Amino acid sequence: MQTPPRRPIRELPDELISQIAAGEVIDRPGAAVRELLDNALDAGARNVTLRLAGGGVRLVSVEDDGAGIEPAQLPLALKRHATSKIASLEELERVATMGFRGEALAALASVAELAITSRTAAAPHAWRLAARSGEIAPAARAPGTTVEVQELFFATPARRKFLKSDATELAHAMDVVRRAALARPDVGFSVWHEGRQLAQWRAAEWPQRLADVLGRDFEAASRPLEAQRGPLVLRGRIGQPEAARTRADLQILFVNGRCVRDRLITHAVRSAYDDQLHGGKQPAWVLFVQIAPELVDVNVHPAKSEVRFRDGGAVHQAVQRAVQEALAPTRASLVAEVAVAPAPLPPQPLPDAAAPARAGWQPSLAWATPAVAEPAARWAPVLQALTAPLPPAGEPAQPPADTGAQPLGRAVAQIGGVYVLAENAAGLIVVDMHAAHERIVYERLKRATDTAADLPAQPLLIPHTLAATAAEIATAEAHPEALRALGLDVAVLSAGSLVVRSRPAALPDADLTELVRAVLADLAEVGGSRVVQRARDELLATMACHAAVRANRRLTLPEMDALLREMETTERSDTCNHGRPTWRQVTMKELDALFLRGR
Repeated sequence: MQTPPRRPIRELPDELISQIAAGEVIDRPGAAVRELLDNALDAGARNVTLRLAGGGVRLVSVEDDGAGIEPAQLPLALKRHATSKIASLEELERVATMGFRGEALAALASVAELAITSRTAAAPHAWRLAARSGEIAPAARAPGTTVEVQELFFATPARRKFLKSDATELAHAMDVVRRAALARPDVGFSVWHEGRQLAQWRAAEWPQRLADVLGRDFEAASRPLEAQRGPLVLRGRIGQPEAARTRADLQILFVNGRCVRDRLITHAVRSAYDDQLHGGKQPAWVLFVQIAPELVDVNVHPAKSEVRFRDGGAVHQAVQRAVQEALAPTRASLVAEVAVAPAPLPPQPLPDAAAPARAGWQPSLAWATPAVAEPAARWAPVLQALTAPLPPAGEPAQPPADTGAQPLGRAVAQIGGVYVLAENAAGLIVVDMHAAHERIVYERLKRATDTAADLPAQPLLIPHTLAATAAEIATAEAHPEALRALGLDVAVLSAGSLVVRSRPAALPDADLTELVRAVLADLAEVGGSRVVQRARDELLATMACHAAVRANRRLTLPEMDALLREMETTERSDTCNHGRPTWRQVTMKELDALFLRGR
């Protein structure tokens, strides 16, 4: 193969530089929509209209009623790295606007036909700038700004070939608008495609906007989350485990009002659903995270779709614990609350939580509740928890006269040796008695072992050595206390190996090499590890399954009532340890429909 001739080093033309940079900022019409919506919201818009053609490939037009742009500044708005939102590194580190890089309009102008029409409140009329010709002319429009992007990627036809069908690109653009509408319920949004209105969301309170964008079904199948841990404020709605989906297509995260993707927080939320999801199901959730701007870096990627937290481990633990606590109450205890409680308001762009950081607060794990449960030093409490699977039949639970006083009602029968039937104020309750009792015993076992500061460690008579990568060695050196808290005494033996001198006493049969590597991988990624806890919980789940009441065991009515009362007070009792539902409600209306009553 002939070697190509060497070329001298030279500067690239400005237009080519802009086209190369545009690929990082704008990769499809949805990205153009996101950038233009960010600009409109930063301009103080109260109403935004999006017009699309060809799924956004032929036209993306965003109209707003914001502050507008002075005619003398219109040409400057199209220059690369020209922005009104930051002027110094200090402002970059505390940026509170949606945009700040000054790249979007320049990128769009380099790969499409772009025009800006804008008018300030004090101006007698608007001015229109055509990016390709640079011509500025008077125009008519109300105060605000309209940005039109036509024939996206016409200047880079190779990139245009990678776009999907118009329908697919339209779906991506609509998803961008939905997320913006969720973040800003105080702003009205309208979307048109090919002259037909696809959606309109008027300014509203947050619960109404949530229902308008995601539907009443999501609201009914989720529960509110509100928590504050140090400088971190969490609000939103998290889906019930039994409403989990086959795909992770409804997991929406906002950090300081900006919709982003973050593996760390997604991992934290998913970890909170451990032992509550069946199979490979994915939970649905909408989460708003407020944190002081100084503690999060939004300047990670040109598309501004990723962030990096200064103390990622603390954020992970705080989010995981907050979601766990929100999932803990059983649905039976939340029925009345869900009927009357409004959904939480989304966070404001500038949270009060920023104050501690500005006063010199330093991030640390101290403010985050540990995500790893710490068992007791011995397994004696476990044996005690297994000895009383149900209250003795000789101590009947007296049902109240009003079944509405107890969410799961009063037991009336047992069917097939598997299901317990109960009557409550809403109608009929059907309980899988083995699944329900399995969860009750499992939670007893976890409570019995979650009382010590560290997991009990079993010293090894002969230390265990394993080959390790440079990254694993660095992680072991950086997290010795976290490893000891998990019952692992790990030290560096050489440049390519580690030595393990103790293991978790609760896991005597675990593959020590694989266990250590998995724990180190978790520590490196999120600053904490649930590997040991998951392994311990699997052991407890097996013990609970064997201790739970079996199918075909005949229960007395007092025993059934005792089971119902424990379900009402046991955390996470809506599902068994494997994520299967433990009970179902059949309302009187549903029963009447089965028998055609009232028709």
